[in-house]
Amino acid sequence: MLKKILVANRGEIACRVIRSARRMGIATVAVYSDADVGAPHTQMADEAIRIGPAAAAESYLVVDAILAAIKETGADAVHPGYGFLSENAAFVTALDKAGITFIGPKADAIAAMGDKIESKKLADKAGVSTVPGFLGEVPDADAAVKIARDVGYPVMIKASAGGGGKGMRIARDDESVREGFERAVSEAKSSFGNDRVFIERYVETPRHIEIQVLADTHGTVLYLGERECSIQRRHQKVIEEAPSPFLDEATRRAMGEQAVALAKAVDYVSAGTVEFIVDPERNFFFLEMNTRLQVEHPVTECVTGLDLVEQMIRVAAGEKLQFAQSDIQLKGWAMESRIYAEDPVRGFLPSIGRLTGYDVPAEEGGVRVDTGVEEGSEISRFYDPMIAKLVTSGADRAEATDRMATALDRFYVRGIAHNVRFLRDVVDRPAFREGALSTSFIDQTWPDGYVQPAPNDDQMAVAAAIGALAHLRRTVRGGPGPAGNWVAVVETNQVPMTLADTEDGCSLVVDGTNVEVVAGWMPGDALFTGSVAGKRVVAQIDALSEGVQVTLGPVSLVVVLRNERVAALMDLMPVKEPPDMSKFLLSPMPGMVVSINVAEGQAVEAGTALAVVDAMKMENVLTAKRNGTIKKLHAAPGDSLAVDQIILELE
Repeated sequence: MLKKILVANRGEIACRVIRSARRMGIATVAVYSDADVGAPHTQMADEAIRIGPAAAAESYLVVDAILAAIKETGADAVHPGYGFLSENAAFVTALDKAGITFIGPKADAIAAMGDKIESKKLADKAGVSTVPGFLGEVPDADAAVKIARDVGYPVMIKASAGGGGKGMRIARDDESVREGFERAVSEAKSSFGNDRVFIERYVETPRHIEIQVLADTHGTVLYLGERECSIQRRHQKVIEEAPSPFLDEATRRAMGEQAVALAKAVDYVSAGTVEFIVDPERNFFFLEMNTRLQVEHPVTECVTGLDLVEQMIRVAAGEKLQFAQSDIQLKGWAMESRIYAEDPVRGFLPSIGRLTGYDVPAEEGGVRVDTGVEEGSEISRFYDPMIAKLVTSGADRAEATDRMATALDRFYVRGIAHNVRFLRDVVDRPAFREGALSTSFIDQTWPDGYVQPAPNDDQMAVAAAIGALAHLRRTVRGGPGPAGNWVAVVETNQVPMTLADTEDGCSLVVDGTNVEVVAGWMPGDALFTGSVAGKRVVAQIDALSEGVQVTLGPVSLVVVLRNERVAALMDLMPVKEPPDMSKFLLSPMPGMVVSINVAEGQAVEAGTALAVVDAMKMENVLTAKRNGTIKKLHAAPGDSLAVDQIILELE
């Protein structure tokens, strides 16, 4: 068995690998950049060693730095996690030459599957169903248009070395092919150092379903069921589950057998994932093979009972798999939500900053949290904006979904923008509950961009009741509160009530109905857990200069208690109109200007591409919202931008 594993990664996946290694009695080494000094993964490991500056290209992606850390610590194996060097064949070759065990596949398999053009050719040769398309190099935009016409619209332009949604564009006509080709090539070059792209038919209303495979060095290759990964934005997964609510047993078996055939064709060992797109008739087509552990692997662990990291370690140590295909039985249901530092109402653009508040649900009752941050951690611009993975499991899909909803209610993040309320909104949608999923789910549900749902009457009433309790407890901490007649102002709605303090909460009368609020909440508590009118409620409470902000699921409401006279006078106060910012193009996220596409004095129409901003290696095209003339440019290519920084001004 291996004695000391260096984890060539950071964040939650580094913590995840360390946990399994520790349980197996194997020592661990963490590596860190200057941005990760004192990070949780460095505290969990037996040793930690610096490998370079904050930028990944100067630390986590530097093979020589990892090799030096291995030599200094005496590690005999490396687990790469995912991302960074996890699918770098040259890294594996370097480890082999140094006599270090790589916990993953061989270099040849990584190289064969790492290029999407070549991998599709190999898949076709192995008898795996593939999407119609052009698998040669596309030299320029004119050639891209010709190929797209031959393949048939719509098409997907994809980076050959791509992943994580980078270097991908859907095109439905010649013009969008030209623009998509340029953006895909640019993203591919900046993200992967390889600007080759290919074009294939885009399957309408597809599902993204992947098969987990596991292979040892003794010739055994198994499939461990599927994961449904159709809830995506910008081609990046948001919610995953196992099994898929769409597959029948025959399709599951066919996909699994094709995944195994492909793995055998490249002499694959360790854990890997073969991804497919599936059309509404359950026809499936090979997408790519990820020669590493996937972000969403926990849902497979929940339904199979296997620890995939442990299995990877045992395979790397030369052990045989101790089970056969017939032993793999999927039990229950599991679901994973990716908690991201991003702002859904700004098009899911990344957010950076310090976690001023961070509290996760307890890991009990089918709840698991994989995280690599803590309160006070900084979400840096240098790395992926994932904060954590929230996983829930249950006897069936309904139970796993209910547990996910409750766990999201308890997931407290402050200091940065995040997607927790958005995720809560998704799992409440009837289509999601019914399993009617596709990769277009988010775009179809919110075609004009995500907006917080309007509160219903029940949420307004519950928020008013919680606000009343907060008012009592904040006014006289723990003692008798100011009973009497009050008006709860919930956003702009007024709820007259008679309020009285009670030993375990408060009592209020609204429209002649008595409402009992029972909770142990005290000022400073992030979570309200109790009951309102006999119904169990979990809410998040944030203190404001006046009143509180109450978050109930996907809805967040400001609640202020005022006496009747003050409430009446506040209605007479003038409302200050916000300034008109329509003449400015503001950066919706921190990033770098890739290009300015217009000049001062140029007339533009609504929809004209004005600038391209890179954020987390994703290029975002910013367009004009109205007709006008460019009055002044405030930024230039190469400039770093803060959120809401002015890029240009129109007149």
